[in-house]
Amino acid sequence: MLLSRYQDVLVEAGCDEAGRGCLAGPVFAAAVVLPTDFRHPLLTDSKQLSASQRAELRLVIESSASAFAVASVSPQEIDRINIHNASYLAMHKALDALTQKVEYIIVDGNRFIPYHQIPHCCIVKGDGKYLSIAAASILAKTYRDDYMENLAAEFPEYGWSQNKGYPTVQHRNAILQHGVTPHHRRTFRVTDPQLSLF
Repeated sequence: MLLSRYQDVLVEAGCDEAGRGCLAGPVFAAAVVLPTDFRHPLLTDSKQLSASQRAELRLVIESSASAFAVASVSPQEIDRINIHNASYLAMHKALDALTQKVEYIIVDGNRFIPYHQIPHCCIVKGDGKYLSIAAASILAKTYRDDYMENLAAEFPEYGWSQNKGYPTVQHRNAILQHGVTPHHRRTFRVTDPQLSLF
């Protein structure tokens, strides 16, 4: 059972990102504030769920959250400031967009760039430990998947409706064959598809 909160005094938001390891598309992040009494038996790390479960939970999260926001950072900005900084920037943009004042932030992972003067805690595998981070992981993942599926119709040869921009053999083969699009991250290395993933 995932935990409701990291601390019990301050208004707490969970943050997570999706698309950090992709070759194409933006990185997305979400920030979610859940009511203290929120529970859901399915809610866990988005990577442990099917696409249909994530879609179902997205509706639950959006209707139940005290506040939520999703933001993205473009491939061009990722290339300019690097993927780590872009991930934190996307989280900051999501926090900016929240309609509720946040007093504490919990983040999936082991690093974060402080957001204003608000205290935070980094939690490794936090999306499998805290409800608000799990909720943020689901929103970031589903919004990004929708974005990549829309792009896939314009660039069908890259298989984005299946791989969502991640470095599959098919995707890397397509880059070697067709070149890059404006949606590709130019600073990410595309190795021979037969080699192990970097």
